Amino acid sequence: MISILAGIFIGRNPDTKDQEVRKRYGMLCSIVGIAFNILLFAFKELAGFITGSMAIVADGFNNLSDAGSSFLTMLGYKFAGAEPDTEHPFGHGRIEYVMGLIVSIVIIIVGIELFQNSFDKLLHPEAVEVSLAAGIILVISILIKIYMYIYNSAIAKKIDSSAMQATAADSLSDVLSTTVVLVSMIILYLTGRNVDAVCGLAVSLFIMYQGCMSAKETIEPLLGQPPKMEFVDDVYRIIAEHKEILGTHDLVVHDYGPGRVMMSIHAEVDGEGDIYELHDCIDLIERELHDRLGCEAVIHMDPINKNDEVTEKMKKRVLTIVQAIDAELTIHDFRMVPGNTHTNLIFDVVVPPKFGMHSSELKKLIEKDIAAMGTYIAVVQVDQKYV
Repeated sequence: MISILAGIFIGRNPDTKDQEVRKRYGMLCSIVGIAFNILLFAFKELAGFITGSMAIVADGFNNLSDAGSSFLTMLGYKFAGAEPDTEHPFGHGRIEYVMGLIVSIVIIIVGIELFQNSFDKLLHPEAVEVSLAAGIILVISILIKIYMYIYNSAIAKKIDSSAMQATAADSLSDVLSTTVVLVSMIILYLTGRNVDAVCGLAVSLFIMYQGCMSAKETIEPLLGQPPKMEFVDDVYRIIAEHKEILGTHDLVVHDYGPGRVMMSIHAEVDGEGDIYELHDCIDLIERELHDRLGCEAVIHMDPINKNDEVTEKMKKRVLTIVQAIDAELTIHDFRMVPGNTHTNLIFDVVVPPKFGMHSSELKKLIEKDIAAMGTYIAVVQVDQKYV
């Protein structure tokens, strides 16, 4: 059904990186989600009324909260597609992450409410009736939620949406919760044992777990997370296609929401090359990164003297000293500035995330090891590795 509706309202084979296309996909899935969840809420409340099952009633209100979550997600896609303005020069794309976080919080709240109600039911049991009509409603609900999980997951991957992925995770938790309710009804029918409250507790714990996992996935891009390695590999591959670039370092990627990525990187070039030709090459690479990866790129040009054998030998020697401290350390922007009494070795050292040594301590250690080489003084800048 989603494919048919997408063909009608979005078109065949659309560009999923286009912001308007992403917005239409998000709006379409949200509207379908609202319709499905309201329908399931109505039928489950009817089934809960027939059987007196607290688990079914709670599961129905879970669907009602899902309808509200889908509405929030729809608003998120609508506002995320807004053009940049003076107050938000990088656009409004991150609101999609915010809405995904709100959806996750709603899921957690529903789980807590269900846990409280089920615990109360455990302390004060009430009779539950078995109904064929209620069983059919639950089976249909499970099938619908499986379908919703499948299409939400597929479209989340297609348009690279964390909010849609959170909605898919919620649909999966609904499948499990409704399955548990159905199993409790089957157990009651076969054994006469009422496990409605116990099943409600199990469902509530799973719902809270899913909400926490979804919240984690939406919080990470808001706080700032490393870019996907596929993106990083593509950046390096595109730059490496140009023979003028001798090396790269200091790649930093800023994510302002799907389709709104900005990046900067340092590119090493021959210091004796034609400055205009090299600048033209840098401009060309920036355009290629934009056209092929959909990102805004800023490339800092670092000139190096590739024919200076003395500097290259000293650079290798210093790298050996640095990596003796930790094999993951790297250096770049290496220069030698000789003087009357000593030679300054100027370079940046890059440390990986969660490096077990403070930058000031690392600098002192490197300076000490460099000084032991002779009349050399290390001028070290410690950089953080962001990728």
